[in-house]
Amino acid sequence: MARHIKTDICVIGAGSGGLSVAAGAQQMGADTVLIEKHKMGGDCLNFGCVPSKALLAAGHAAQNVRDADRFGVDADKPKVDASRVFEHVHGAIAAIEPNDSVERFTGLGVEVIQAAGRFIDPKTVVAGEAHITARRFVIATGSSPFVPPIPGLEGVDFFTNETIFYADKLPEHLIVIGGGPIGIELAQAHRHLGCEVTILELFNVMPKDDPELVGVVRRQLDADGVVIREGVKIARVEKADSGVAVVLETDEGEEKVTGSRLLIATGRRANVDGLGLDAAGVAHSPKGVEVDTRLRTSNKKIFAIGDVAGGLQFTHVAGYHAGVVIKNALFRLPAKADHSCVPWVTYTSPELAQVGLTERQAREKHGDDIRILRWPYHDNDRAQAEGKTEGMVKAITSKKGVILGCGIAGAGAGELIQTWVLAMSQKIKIGGVATMIAPYPTLGEVSKRAAGSFYTPSLFSEKTRKIVRFLAKFG
Repeated sequence: MARHIKTDICVIGAGSGGLSVAAGAQQMGADTVLIEKHKMGGDCLNFGCVPSKALLAAGHAAQNVRDADRFGVDADKPKVDASRVFEHVHGAIAAIEPNDSVERFTGLGVEVIQAAGRFIDPKTVVAGEAHITARRFVIATGSSPFVPPIPGLEGVDFFTNETIFYADKLPEHLIVIGGGPIGIELAQAHRHLGCEVTILELFNVMPKDDPELVGVVRRQLDADGVVIREGVKIARVEKADSGVAVVLETDEGEEKVTGSRLLIATGRRANVDGLGLDAAGVAHSPKGVEVDTRLRTSNKKIFAIGDVAGGLQFTHVAGYHAGVVIKNALFRLPAKADHSCVPWVTYTSPELAQVGLTERQAREKHGDDIRILRWPYHDNDRAQAEGKTEGMVKAITSKKGVILGCGIAGAGAGELIQTWVLAMSQKIKIGGVATMIAPYPTLGEVSKRAAGSFYTPSLFSEKTRKIVRFLAKFG
């Protein structure tokens, strides 16, 4: 028999955004229903952020053994045990799982329904045998790997990010189709673990980042032995004696790139199918659910957050969206999502982090009314001490010192970018970063030195020297 539930908030999807809404709403006094058809924790915990960073950590550890002789430490060639590597990956997932579990949320008072949810009208969702009506709904169904229609792909085995962390062994030669952050991270992780790796990219790798900073990462990938092929046109995929072959179209004819396994990392698509969005009066497309600045859909009692909302596809964006929705849905505050200060990080070694405008975007928006500030890791004492001298901070400001964006390529970039995120979000001008006291010796000094370079032309100008000489006359 159908079970009818009336609630304040009904959340569809138990990824990072949906979990944040459910936990926050319930603890603030709203009766909450949470619907999840697959795994609690969603993509980030099970197939994305957590396992990828765990695999990268294993790869970095192996590479550190190879690089130990730089410090006068002789070490044998690292012996990589694939089964133990994947034990580490799955152990990281298991350690975090309790925070996202059905038991935890049930304990908070949330009613968790483990079934697919779909709207049957603008105010009712069916999930299993339950019919849920709610004052507000939140669609938080995330995204899935996009698999392009490459001829022959259906006839070969291939990985996506949803399957590669559950392999039984490491491949001898991994071919990665796609040079975005997911493809680049997994390429380097596998290379550091001893696999041969080839990246095939239709355009340029990491196209959303500043090319100058991408160059820092690319030089390291080249040094690691990752083969990067850009501007390729894939004709088809087929089986080969080695495992798989990707056939490329070239000016000279066809070329085969052969390997043992294939990873498809060509982006992601919003999970909108099967939700009954038309029945709910929710406008959507294959790119995602259409939302306004308050994250409301065309049905104003239904919100959409995270990847399914069709914008920046990051876990931290979904978490940020959750806060915006809670303000709107529970407190009736007209809170709006502001994505101007959203940072992102590619967790290669070295890392690449970005917030705000890149140089190209700044020039398109502001013309020549900008300043480009750079400071190399090579001139940082901590970087010299630890042999991490490749990289730079590259900040973009207006000529009056308003910070428009910052990119960092180098060790710890994901941590260092947070100074710039705070400055931009709180509208702190470049002088605030330049005058902060940074502990010595830390990598964080690169941000301070980059910011300080804003004042170098005026501070050490002939005008300043004249003032100093004039004042010296008075004793």
